[in-house]
Formats: sequence, C-alpha cells, structure tokens
Amino acid sequence: MSLNKYEQKLSQWLYGSPRHIRALEVAGTLALPQWSLAAGFVRNLVWDRLHGMDIGPFADIDLIYFDPMDLSTESERRYEASLKALAPEYPWSVKNQARMHQRNGDKPYSSTLDAMGYWPEKETAIGVSLSADDEAVTDGSVTLHGGILVFSSAFGLESLFELRLTHNPKRDRSLFERRVASKRWLERYPGLQLSM
Repeated sequence: MSLNKYEQKLSQWLYGSPRHIRALEVAGTLALPQWSLAAGFVRNLVWDRLHGMDIGPFADIDLIYFDPMDLSTESERRYEASLKALAPEYPWSVKNQARMHQRNGDKPYSSTLDAMGYWPEKETAIGVSLSADDEAVTDGSVTLHGGILVFSSAFGLESLFELRLTHNPKRDRSLFERRVASKRWLERYPGLQLSM
C-alpha cells in the first residue's frame, strides 16, 4: 500500500515513540469496532515534532469506536477499566461515537470517521489504529509490529502538518475559540496559525 508523504512521516514518528506504539497495541486488544486513537494522540505528536520539541506527556488518550448496538456509558467505563488494568500508566478516555451525536445535538453519525467530521477543529479529527495483517485495509497503512498502522482523517493531514488550526464550520465558532484558549495551543506551539 502506498502512503502519502504525511502518512509516511507520521508513521516514522509513531514508530519512533514506544509510548505511542504501546498505547496502540494495548488499545487493539479490545478489538472494538472502528476503533482509533485520535485527537491529541496524533495532533500533539505532530505539533511537538514540527516544533522540534520532545514528545510531551499524554494529557489523555482518546480511544474512539463505533458500536450502535451498545450505546451505554457503562460499556465505555468497562473498556476504560480494561485498558487501565493493562496499561495503568496511561490516561485512557473511551467514547463510543455512535452515541456522541446525542450529546452534541447532531443527527446520528454513520461511522467513527463521520463523527470525527463534527469535531470543533479540523486538525484534531485524525486517528490511527492497528489492524491485523489478514484484515482488509485502505491505502493509508503500513506494516508495523505484526499489524497494520491505519490512519483515518475527516479532513486529511495537510493542515495538521502545515501547522494550521482550523475551525470546523459544523461547530459553533465560540466553542472552537474556547478550546483554543483553554488548551493554550498557541502558547505551547508558537508556529501555529489560526486558519478560517
């Protein structure tokens, strides 16, 4: 499978971070449908590297998945507990994207990727997962640790690598602005440019 230049670079950085690889391998043990480690797990790695910084600690690790047959928060808590038992050093956060439309006031999402398309900033809507060798994969993949590294992005990787921070018009601008202020991205990553 061929990777574009951004996927190649992201693969190198993930492979070079034992913490990221370990998190992917642990998350993969749950075998959740359409799972991905997303948001800051990918975004911050790229921004840290592009700013010449050491990879920062995980504020949280967002494991997202899509299971319309079980919308219970109890399942999410059970999955978090399983992950914490396997890797207690990581700050796991598990969310079923099949139920998040209710919290966000949207029409039901059709997939994990569809749900990511509603996140407040475009550069956060990127995930990565490990898929078994014998599963069908898309073009965004590379063999890694006995599995396949698979990328998913609602808006592509280009703006992330170009150090843009872009409001998603599907979300209220004030939510985006609150997140930019509370996360302090522009202070931590001075090379970022707000994009309309």
